[in-house]
Amino acid sequence: MRPAISVAESRDLDKKTIEEIGIPSAVLMERAALGIYHDMINNPDLSLTKTLVLVGNGNNGGDALVVARLLFTHNYPVDILLTGEPDKLSSESKRQLDICRYYQINEVPTATDMNGYSTIVDGLFGSGLTRDVEGAYKELIDKANASSASIHAIDIPSGLNGDTGKPMGTAIKATSTSTIAYEKIGMVEPESWEFTGKIFVDDIGIYRNNHIEN
Repeated sequence: MRPAISVAESRDLDKKTIEEIGIPSAVLMERAALGIYHDMINNPDLSLTKTLVLVGNGNNGGDALVVARLLFTHNYPVDILLTGEPDKLSSESKRQLDICRYYQINEVPTATDMNGYSTIVDGLFGSGLTRDVEGAYKELIDKANASSASIHAIDIPSGLNGDTGKPMGTAIKATSTSTIAYEKIGMVEPESWEFTGKIFVDDIGIYRNNHIEN
């Protein structure tokens, strides 16, 4: 059986790695994004002709911003869609937005037609979502799902419960997902696979027993 962890364990391992082991969160974010970028460019199910990166307010959005920068600096056409106000971003995500703006990566409004993109990167929510998706975020997820673009999710498709593998109101239906360190236990449930698509597990230096598990 594939190694998998709960959402609570994922959160605890992140905290341990940063605070006890001493690997800065910015380093983990860079490692995660580099793994996601390589998953994307080596995935024949994705076309990177034109990519839209959806950015939430948390560190999942920060990962997405680094992915946008990596695509841009490797000459892949990419746009960024911020789903909230920049001053509401997490501190790590705000730093990454500043870097993207240094590179002058194009930003587009939420009303943008997603059918104009070949791939969408889902960086809206991480695995720690605790309530059903509603309002503008539900509309955005449904719009992405209805578009002609393939979707690549970061860590877990937004709206999918990391412990049960069930959608919370609505959820991204991804072509593929890059999950960080370990799959979440909900992702090994067969009913979740219509949302996760092909799963990549990216080693970024977070280990349950202080060593890698296969």
